[in-house]
Amino acid sequence: MIDTHAHLDFDQFDKDRESVISQATVAGVELIVNIGTDFRSSAISLALAEAYANIYAVVGLHPHDSKVWDSKTDPARLEKLADHPKVVAIGECGLDYYRNYSPHPDQKRAFADQIAVARNMKLPLVIHNRDAFPDTFDILLKNSAHKVGGVMHCFAGDVEQARQIVDYGFYISVGGRLTYKNSADPANAAAVPLEKILLETDCPFLTPAPLRGKRNHPALVALVRAKLAEIKQLDEDEVDDVTTAAAKKLFGLPR
Repeated sequence: MIDTHAHLDFDQFDKDRESVISQATVAGVELIVNIGTDFRSSAISLALAEAYANIYAVVGLHPHDSKVWDSKTDPARLEKLADHPKVVAIGECGLDYYRNYSPHPDQKRAFADQIAVARNMKLPLVIHNRDAFPDTFDILLKNSAHKVGGVMHCFAGDVEQARQIVDYGFYISVGGRLTYKNSADPANAAAVPLEKILLETDCPFLTPAPLRGKRNHPALVALVRAKLAEIKQLDEDEVDDVTTAAAKKLFGLPR
């Protein structure tokens, strides 16, 4: 298994980070992709990747913080951070019209700039989209994001949108919401080919059932795998093999 979206740099793991990483290995998690949300978080993610052979980093700016993005200096700053063998993508970047912590024009500008960085660095994208699919997809199209590809993390759209993303050459990832009652995620997962789906936790958030309400961590990606196997009516080992191969292909991870 690969947890393709974790936030082990967050302070929720300050007391037991090393133990959590060890627990993931024992649970069968081969690799963890740790995701930056701003420059500080991205630098810490990279430091984790340097310290642990089984961790890789993604660097970028979350849409919540887009209002602080400087289009004159930050793209070069991000490229410098991304120029490291253990950085495997740019993100998480995108649009969030649910929280609206940054004005929409700032979100769009920072997103487009980070797509340009991804193209320059020849790295895929890790995309955050919440209540903003039309604008998110429009920016992907206008900025030729298909040239690098990527994943719509913790995909929260509908089946038609999921198919649009996959047809564009991107992946979707599924996490703890896949296990929640009344979630739309199982229908999306059923509609998308298994080879276009990645597993994630988004830890410390979105803990899978039946542990919802507790802190999430990479070992619990096994619960997501089990639910996806149930939805696809496949053996868990097959789901493991296919989603792991997809993650390694997208991120250029060791095979």
